[in-house]
Amino acid sequence: MSRPVILSSPDSIAERPQPFFDLRMKMHVAARQVEDMLEQVLPKPAGLHKRVHEAMRYAIFAGGKRLRPFLVLSCANLFGVESPRSLRVAAAIEALHTYSLIHDDLPCMDDDDLRRGRPTTHVAFDEATAVLAGDALLTIAFEILSEPATHPSADVRCRLVAELAKAAGSAGMVGGQMIDMEAVEHPLGYQETVALQRMKTGALFEFCCEAGPILAQASQNDYERLRNYARDFGLLFQITDDLLDAVGTVESAGKAVAKDREQGKATLVSILGVEGARQEAATLARWNPMARMPRICGIFLYSFLIATLRTFDWPKKRIS
Repeated sequence: MSRPVILSSPDSIAERPQPFFDLRMKMHVAARQVEDMLEQVLPKPAGLHKRVHEAMRYAIFAGGKRLRPFLVLSCANLFGVESPRSLRVAAAIEALHTYSLIHDDLPCMDDDDLRRGRPTTHVAFDEATAVLAGDALLTIAFEILSEPATHPSADVRCRLVAELAKAAGSAGMVGGQMIDMEAVEHPLGYQETVALQRMKTGALFEFCCEAGPILAQASQNDYERLRNYARDFGLLFQITDDLLDAVGTVESAGKAVAKDREQGKATLVSILGVEGARQEAATLARWNPMARMPRICGIFLYSFLIATLRTFDWPKKRIS
């Protein structure tokens, strides 16, 4: 990895507020576009099995920032990828992400009753229906990627399927979730916790950023630069999510808080403390791990940190 180069100081960032204002609007527009695509690709409730369709739609149209789809669209746009293709990949990742939320909320996992400000899927329906809805969203993600409308090249479609399978499977999200569950009985150190979070959360972010160069059939160098950016972004996201659990409110989080500490979960907040975790997040956001990374990546990473840490009453003089 190249020597880190600083993106910009907080003071110089503050002198150029327009990108941060634009970011919120761009995320809003992208979310609407992705939801329109989801409306097209998801089955409408019909037949004797329509209840599973209803549960799928209940979970996926519950709101949210659509952050992962936004990363797909932004990275694809760097290479001029046609919008319908990147929107299909964005819809696929949102379907898979929603499956993971449904299953994470189940009584046998995190046992949560609230998600995005409303009852979780197993509460709104029932546990068995929630399991099946999650299964259906997982599988339809690969169906979307495999269809010719996603890309005319079968090689590109196969690579998208393969990379998402790796990111979501035992070497990625599922494996990270397994470590997370076992960490309750077997405490982890700093490096082990970072590895856990890179698998549990970061792997899907890596796919989101890799999808653009895959769709564009770009160079391996472009692919690796965005993957390395995504690795730090994923870790930053998990730290801020853990901070939200530690010091946020149900209203700001849209879900139950203080559960990580209650369940003895391994997080960088539990290891470094709230202030230490904030400093770790600031370090990740202010330093670009790859030379000549597209500027939008740095703006987005730092903007995300600012928007999130303000939720935690971080002193304004330290982030703006």
